[in-house]
Amino acid sequence: MKPLTIRGTAPYYWSSDMVQRIAVLGAGPMGLAVAYQLALDGHQPVLFEAEDRIGGMTATFDFGGLEIERYYHFHCISDHAFLKMLEELGIADRMRWVETRMGYWFQRRLQPWGNPMALLRFRGLGFVAKIRYGLHAFVSTKRNNWRALDNVEATGWIRRWVGDEAWEVLWRRLFDYKFYDYAKGLSAAWIWSRIRRIGRSRYSLFREKLGYLEGGSSTLMQALKTAIEVRGGEVRLKSCVEKVVIEGGRVVGVQTTGQFEPFDKVVSTIPLPYVPRIMPDLPNEVLSKFKAIKNIAVVCVIAKLKKPVTENFWLNTNDPEMDIPGVVEYTNLRPLNQHVVYVPFYVPSEHPMFAEPDEAFLCKVRRYLKMINSALTDEDFIDIRASRYRYAQPVCDPGYLDKLPPVALPVRGLWVADTSYYYPEDRGISESIGFGREMAKMAAYGYHPT
Repeated sequence: MKPLTIRGTAPYYWSSDMVQRIAVLGAGPMGLAVAYQLALDGHQPVLFEAEDRIGGMTATFDFGGLEIERYYHFHCISDHAFLKMLEELGIADRMRWVETRMGYWFQRRLQPWGNPMALLRFRGLGFVAKIRYGLHAFVSTKRNNWRALDNVEATGWIRRWVGDEAWEVLWRRLFDYKFYDYAKGLSAAWIWSRIRRIGRSRYSLFREKLGYLEGGSSTLMQALKTAIEVRGGEVRLKSCVEKVVIEGGRVVGVQTTGQFEPFDKVVSTIPLPYVPRIMPDLPNEVLSKFKAIKNIAVVCVIAKLKKPVTENFWLNTNDPEMDIPGVVEYTNLRPLNQHVVYVPFYVPSEHPMFAEPDEAFLCKVRRYLKMINSALTDEDFIDIRASRYRYAQPVCDPGYLDKLPPVALPVRGLWVADTSYYYPEDRGISESIGFGREMAKMAAYGYHPT
């Protein structure tokens, strides 16, 4: 018997078992990783995806002849689970690393950002505020233990470190335009993990290195799908699970389009707010925990241009005329024939702004990009689209992990998680792969609480 512990659960013990037929819900990176690991271990996963394509938030679309992700992604040198998966699938040679730049749009001025010299030269911030901001970023990057920050509120934690001036100039709008009414109730551990990940993407004090896959995220997603199918698993697109069927305290199968299909076990990786809809027979105390989870939605605009906006991959924005936290100029990371820019509008799905038509967001982006680069004209916009994702970002308040139901639910043969479960890490492909593979081992070997 071998023990294994996944954070947020009690220790589990496993023993080898016969080949099992296991339903996996959701074909995002986590669901694909679950199904891949199950197939690798000799089981028969059946992956159900409601959309017509795999990938979840990494899924691609046809952007006027360019196959590209609907939402931007990048990779850091610390993304170990992701890099290990590339090696296993034989596609590590398609990984590319690029020295990237960051910028800051403040007081109608584009300034360098992201290293100590840029901080010292930053116009609009006093010397003491710069030192306090830099010290906080340095300490956050070096910190490894997040537990001391788990029950600390983030905005107060940051203000105590950086002071009111740096908070107003460099932090407040990032919170306001990412979390709105939830901005003052977030976990400091969660915010710290975001600072640390970017900080550790540096290979020197002054240089940042990020990565991309040739062909984009689709290269990895399609390789995972192929690996699953070669080993006897199935990937079913446009196949929505209407209900996970529970009888006598255990899973017996799933219902799709009115048809029941038996399974030994079920692993769900769909966004947690959907869980009560398809698992209404869970115990009430578990359902109430799922229903209490809050999420931020996103309207992500992607524009294809004839010329670049800036030389930066990432541009933070602090402008009273812009209701965005930043701009991602993707082609300053991954070279393409045209210049591609992502502009995310994060907003709670219940906020009136989320109900606005796509054209309202497209008009804003045209105006914002022309403000940042006055040389841009309407004729420079080749194409522009908007994509929406209702559950893009969990709202992680202090002590968040302790408020979630355990991954192994109190129903035999049922495991549930999404990107929330690797708190305090931010949602990411590498984190989803690593957690998905652990989750698959829990399910495959029938872990039971000690």
